[in-house]
Amino acid sequence: MEILGNKAILTLDRPICQSSDELFDSDIFKEIIKIFIGNLVVKQSMLLDIFSKDDSGIINKIINVIPQKIKNAIIKDEFKKKEISAEDIELLIETFRFLAKLKSEKIPGVVKGSEILLKDKQLLLELLDKLYYFWLSYDRFLIYRSSRTFNKIRARSIIDDTVEKLNNVIKNTYRDIKENLAEEEPRTYRQTRAGVDITAITRNYDGIMDFGPYRKFSWVPFIRKIILAPPLILNPSMNKRTGSFEKIDVNPFTLFNIKTDDWLCFPAKVGPLLIFVYFHKLFIDHGMSLCNLFELADEADLTKKPDAIYAYGVEGATLDGLGVFPTVFYEDNESDILVGAVPGRDEFGYFGYLKKMILTLHNIKMMKMGRMPFHGAFVRIILKGGREANILLMGDSGAGKSETLEALRHIGDQYIQDIVIVADDMGSIEIADRKRILAYGTEIGAFLRLDDLTPGYAFKRLDTAVIMSAGQTNARIILPVTNYKTIMKGHKIDFVLYANNYEEPDDTKPLIERFKTAEDAITVFRDGKVMSKGTTTSTGLTGTYFANIFGPLQYMELHDQIASEFFKEFFLQGLYVGQMRTRLGITGWERKGPEASANELLKIILEM
Repeated sequence: MEILGNKAILTLDRPICQSSDELFDSDIFKEIIKIFIGNLVVKQSMLLDIFSKDDSGIINKIINVIPQKIKNAIIKDEFKKKEISAEDIELLIETFRFLAKLKSEKIPGVVKGSEILLKDKQLLLELLDKLYYFWLSYDRFLIYRSSRTFNKIRARSIIDDTVEKLNNVIKNTYRDIKENLAEEEPRTYRQTRAGVDITAITRNYDGIMDFGPYRKFSWVPFIRKIILAPPLILNPSMNKRTGSFEKIDVNPFTLFNIKTDDWLCFPAKVGPLLIFVYFHKLFIDHGMSLCNLFELADEADLTKKPDAIYAYGVEGATLDGLGVFPTVFYEDNESDILVGAVPGRDEFGYFGYLKKMILTLHNIKMMKMGRMPFHGAFVRIILKGGREANILLMGDSGAGKSETLEALRHIGDQYIQDIVIVADDMGSIEIADRKRILAYGTEIGAFLRLDDLTPGYAFKRLDTAVIMSAGQTNARIILPVTNYKTIMKGHKIDFVLYANNYEEPDDTKPLIERFKTAEDAITVFRDGKVMSKGTTTSTGLTGTYFANIFGPLQYMELHDQIASEFFKEFFLQGLYVGQMRTRLGITGWERKGPEASANELLKIILEM
């Protein structure tokens, strides 16, 4: 087991802890109790009186009697003598081992010295509770390494034999000890997830990465199945992203080495692309959370060379100085592959660094293919009666895209049969044969700001949710919202709208304004203005090229050519091209603004 900050990571290749005895013998338990007792020593906790041979307890004897400074020194010395003792910790473990099977009065006859710990049963009960919830305070991950091919039966057997078994053993052991100490059954049982929060079943593959400077990743295990017990509530080291991803002229993969055991690979299907996302265990919370955002590649996909590779969590300072920010990417034309890399430091421990680099690589590839990438949401509005309106709503993070569409879902119940999400954040547009304009998505999930969702929305989706940075600015939820077949189908477009969150509507600036020419439209879309909502470290009114710093900004000349062609085609084919004033960035309009925009959009759709 590894402890990395607030993360506890278990790595297994066989079932574990089938009984309380196996639990007490495990490295997991021994490591956790050692850390737990160490923390009590640092805090000079009263709970450590259980180790005192004096019935009255050393702390109780000195408290309120001598000066604090002297008292602290005495306590420190006493605790150091008591708690660092391996024998004392082993005595506690053995006492717990038998308390899981026997009533407390029988323990002294079985475990020599246990009478010291049992002299104050209430204090021991409090220590047990603290230990249990200390374990639960960790974000807990399991990596199950397998050498077999994967099928439904195999995955379910691992769930039953390992994941659920570990959960039940820990929970039942805690309950048995508590009941044998208290000598009564509790009146309320709480079915807490006591084992791990999320499990990755992994497998190694020969030869997939056996080329160029990427050979160092050849023996990094690939995630093949993920077992998530939602809601998963995580507390990453950072809650905002800063800077942009910078194109560099040197392959970052030639500059660093890795320890294979410290890395995992999530092979992601991002739109039509296959991207190998390698992440360091320091960021295992983010890496495993990708299961709610991108489709996990299947076995057939892993016979192909990836379109892009991303190393998230590079150790050391090897990426520093390569760009303004050490969040960099490179075109490996020799291998015909795009690569990205981000350092493994706490300041980069935000999910946006993972998601947005993946989408940057996708967007670059799309432009190379002649498609126009977009930063926005694309949905199919299916009206009652079968008529459809397909809407592309472009704009930066916090512009009000998701909020408006969710409001539309809420207020349009009388008219709308269904709203099918094709793209929640990124996608691409293609001018197909016979000049058909088609839109595609990239993600099967959404990475949303909790503060901008309608009241109660998140609670309705807790059965699938990963929540990050709860209670902080820019708290986020990751939800599955669509499926891979839907994002890959290719859908016609009826509306292309820019999400303007900063302007008040008036007589000259309607809620939804239709542009008269492609030039007028491109001017607004190109400026990419948005009032910051705290999703990054930017503040106030900002402007970003096409509201998309994830590829188009770095390839502006190429994107300009593509955008000019596409916007001309939008107008030639009579698409509704305009801007929607959501007012999400204006104080007091965070909810009313998207609702008003949604009402106006629904009115226009119904009048079509």
